[in-house]
Amino acid sequence: MGKLYEIRDPVHGFITLNEWELDIVNHRFFQRLRRIRQLGLTDMVYPGAMHTRFEHSLGVMHVATRMFDQIRRRRQDFLESELHYNEDGLGRVCALIRLSSLLHDVGHAPFSHAGEGLMATNPTTGKPFKHEHYSASTVVRLMKDVIEGHPVNIRNYGIKAQEIADFLNREPSLGPSLLWCDVVSGQLDADRADYLLRDSHHIGVAYGHYDLDRLISTLTVTYDETGSPVIAVEEGGEHAAEGLIIARYMMFTQVYFHHTRRAYDHHCGKAVKAILREHQKDDGLADRESFPPPTTQENLQSYLKWDDWRVLGLIAQGEGGGEGQALLTRRHHRRVFQTAETPTEEEIQLAQRIQSVLGARIGFVDLAESSWYKFDSADIPLLLRPGQGDEELTTLSTRSSVVKGLKPIERRRIYVPLDSRNESRSIVSEIRKKRSET
Repeated sequence: MGKLYEIRDPVHGFITLNEWELDIVNHRFFQRLRRIRQLGLTDMVYPGAMHTRFEHSLGVMHVATRMFDQIRRRRQDFLESELHYNEDGLGRVCALIRLSSLLHDVGHAPFSHAGEGLMATNPTTGKPFKHEHYSASTVVRLMKDVIEGHPVNIRNYGIKAQEIADFLNREPSLGPSLLWCDVVSGQLDADRADYLLRDSHHIGVAYGHYDLDRLISTLTVTYDETGSPVIAVEEGGEHAAEGLIIARYMMFTQVYFHHTRRAYDHHCGKAVKAILREHQKDDGLADRESFPPPTTQENLQSYLKWDDWRVLGLIAQGEGGGEGQALLTRRHHRRVFQTAETPTEEEIQLAQRIQSVLGARIGFVDLAESSWYKFDSADIPLLLRPGQGDEELTTLSTRSSVVKGLKPIERRRIYVPLDSRNESRSIVSEIRKKRSET
């Protein structure tokens, strides 16, 4: 495979790349990820949150490879006899997984998910494009040469850029290869496996820690109830899988949905919208307050010029309006009310009453389900009695009282501008007092 290169990573130690992968990493559109922070403006709350999509993408490739290699070692007979892979086929799948993992975030917007709310609307679906669409389109339209034309690929794999794009979009045309999409993006994927540990490391919290080694060591592949192959955790990894779910829950409540962090998401999105409106006024776009759609090479090249550095530079020069000033001066909106994580009907009614009374004083209302970093209790396949002749596929929640007891976060919060914080808090206190007296 030629010369190998090592990159030292603070989470996983050394990450190894071959010549082909290194050329992709050195491509200017992948290098752009150095200028996209993994957690947007979370450093305004946790100062250490300065890591980028660049290092995360390398980490996802590393973890995805470990996951695939483990499944291949433990289930070589299944992969050969049931799924009809030979050694060359498995080597090609591994290469496809590595490249798809490496490139899965290449189309991310400035400030990561905070900028995703400004993506153009897909005319086919009527819904906004997601960063995966921008990543897939970037791979096909702008990185085809470095992917398809490299000697390592030509000699060994013949992987097309469109295959990687289809992998990122989970296109049904992939056929049997759809199984491996879950390694990159699924209920038990390398993406969240990396970002939980990486975010915890840089922020300086322990909430995202779990036993990655044990989890990987118990990965397997089997058939689900429909007869389709599925990646699962063997029974011995049940508690490691629980740890992953709990880590996701804790990181969502303590970091991703942190009340001050969400205020910065709000201001950031508004500031970027104002900047786009000004800088795209002559671009002929149907919606100049959104990023260009990923439908042409020209649009993508315009889109990929936007990164955190560019936006922050413009804000520092006075652009972005009042929202940009709020970011510069840290005069962000303040929370004056919030419900429990799983509110009662009474709390929801109270929130509605407070919204009605505060009226124009409100800066914005934030709902947990509107957060790009969602927590849900989606299940993980669990294989009981592996290799004993009476295997049974179930789900983690049917076995784990911990996972079964977790509920989706439905907290809502009300924010007001800093100047009206004290007045608004007094109003909220009075409403609470009157409600308790009735």
